[in-house]
Amino acid sequence: MSMSRRPSERQETLWIPTTELPAAAGNPFYTKLNELLSGADFDRKIEAMCEPFYASGKGRPSIAPGVYMRMLMVGYFEGIDSERGIAWRCADSLSLKKFLGYRLEEVTPDHSSLSRIRTRLDAETHKAAFDLVLALVADKGLLSGKTLGVDSSTMEANAALRSIVRRDDGKGYEEFLTDLAKESGVETPTRDDLAKVDRKRAKKGSNGG
Repeated sequence: MSMSRRPSERQETLWIPTTELPAAAGNPFYTKLNELLSGADFDRKIEAMCEPFYASGKGRPSIAPGVYMRMLMVGYFEGIDSERGIAWRCADSLSLKKFLGYRLEEVTPDHSSLSRIRTRLDAETHKAAFDLVLALVADKGLLSGKTLGVDSSTMEANAALRSIVRRDDGKGYEEFLTDLAKESGVETPTRDDLAKVDRKRAKKGSNGG
């Protein structure tokens, strides 16, 4: 068998038929998780949670809440503590594109889009979404004993199955959100924070003295 050599330069073709694009078998964990999320109507439930934070019919459509929450799951499950890192990981992986519901030729959200949505939604909604996922994986058997079967079982659930922490650093989901905020320099607001902003807007918009 002769040795092949990697070409130093290659003329790329302008068009590639989709039938010639590589097909990914998919990550078993994310494939199973997506099946559970779909069966539980996860996207519609998350959209209902997030709807109060969006203006109806105004502006350009943002990332679907279900896609955003899935990207945060990838970051937490894989220990990626920056929005830039999460965006790169999802853009680079065929199986994660499938997990997010994107076609091969579609571009996944960038890190700035993640930051904008994280500061639009309050911390309580983030936690409620994660609790929904946790309850689902616990109920459907994706949790084995006290571990969650992703990336060589790097996640560990407490005895009451109320939370999941990473084995490598012991961090919970709220700490993960805090790390994202520190890295981006933009805090995730709480419900009280958003209420204060709304009150300030109301005062600025009033004509009364």
